[in-house]
Amino acid sequence: MTAIQVRGLRKSYGNFPAVDGVDLDIPPGQVFALLGPNGAGKTTTVEILEGHRTRTEGEVSVLGADPATAGRAWRARIGIVLQTANDAAELTVAESVRHYAGYYPSPADPDAVIEQVGLTEKAGARVKQLSGGQRRRLDVALGIIGRPELVFLDEPTTGFDPEARRQFWNLIRALAADGTTILLTTHYLDEAEELADRVAVIAGGKIVAEGTPATLGGRSTAKATVSWIAADGPRSMLTDTPTALVNELSAGGHELAELTVTRPSLEDTYLQLIGGAR
Repeated sequence: MTAIQVRGLRKSYGNFPAVDGVDLDIPPGQVFALLGPNGAGKTTTVEILEGHRTRTEGEVSVLGADPATAGRAWRARIGIVLQTANDAAELTVAESVRHYAGYYPSPADPDAVIEQVGLTEKAGARVKQLSGGQRRRLDVALGIIGRPELVFLDEPTTGFDPEARRQFWNLIRALAADGTTILLTTHYLDEAEELADRVAVIAGGKIVAEGTPATLGGRSTAKATVSWIAADGPRSMLTDTPTALVNELSAGGHELAELTVTRPSLEDTYLQLIGGAR
């Protein structure tokens, strides 16, 4: 079974292919990160999956239904957390969550959801009085009040300070632990590495790589850089066998000061992938 299955997805605007033959398989309960630069087709792809944009070609199944024709019962099974939301500024947190609960046939308990996203102490505060991080927590509360099987998260921590980002990550981990499937779009590579079970990189309307954060683009088998401070200054070497190289360097009894062994970071791999696709 798959929560999301896409085959040959295309979306064209005139002669411009915004999405050009995308295939995806996302199992239930997985956190899947879709990465890509602005204009790569990421937002268009997600909006098609949400049922907010029509496609030109291809097959799309989300929770077993075609988003282009699915009805209200299907929509009650998904949650959407947009990048920006400025509605209901005069309502309190509790009023907002209870209001949204009324849209769903079998919503979660509003007080429990408010507690789940860490806003119990702000339940009586007006939305306009919330900090950026608190507002994003409310956005998630509104996205999960219907007890969705699948949640779309669009750039969820843009503008967060480091502490707020990590608190939000814990919230996402808790949702995933409960079995919720999550499709995440983000420009933060550390966020994808921390949260995602699998990632895909889209560039030029095409998926150019897919895998776990550790293996994306051959990252786990890429050459390692061995760096150290020698008597004549800093040195570094690229190698497929870093352990053998370190053993060779240390065989003569030389001290290898500040020795490090590194492979390409997810950011290094991502930049190489999107650069090669342009």
